[in-house]
Amino acid sequence: MSSPIHVLGIAGSLRKASYNKRLLGIAGDVLPDGMTLETLDLAPLPMYNEDVEREQGLPPSVQHFHARIAAADALLIATPEYNFSIPGVLKNALDWASRRTVDGHPAPISEKPLAIMGGGGRLGTVRAQLHLRDIALHNNMHVLNSPQVYIIGVWNHFDPDGNLTDLSVRDQIARLMDALAAWTRRLRGE
Repeated sequence: MSSPIHVLGIAGSLRKASYNKRLLGIAGDVLPDGMTLETLDLAPLPMYNEDVEREQGLPPSVQHFHARIAAADALLIATPEYNFSIPGVLKNALDWASRRTVDGHPAPISEKPLAIMGGGGRLGTVRAQLHLRDIALHNNMHVLNSPQVYIIGVWNHFDPDGNLTDLSVRDQIARLMDALAAWTRRLRGE
């Protein structure tokens, strides 16, 4: 039997009614056996500033962020697309996550398996996901190549109360989570 897989889910949006936060919620509903999902809010993270890091060390919220990443077996990022790229809040979080830990260990995102999904407008976050893949590559993350989940016109897949109305979205996310489980186990040598 395979060991459990704990996934840390991150939405690249601070908005309370974020569709990408809803996509993470759907991911939590379709997890394969042996997988758990914890989500983390990026709002507590300060803007990255190397002066702060050098003079005061990593802020407590960043230390907590590092610890949650380190405790995870894999990451799942659901990102919107802002101005043809990832949102600033997500870039800021990845900048902090790319820094060495307070005890000098390598950055917690290094060598982590990563699955990406996103919901947006006419192109469904294609460009944002490409940029996110570049950042992940630079940080030695192991990005799951497929399936790719781009939810085009994401608002059309939910009712006014925020409930999913298009079960094909659920199916896409379920396939992504199954693939992330297999990918993580493969990278662990299971």
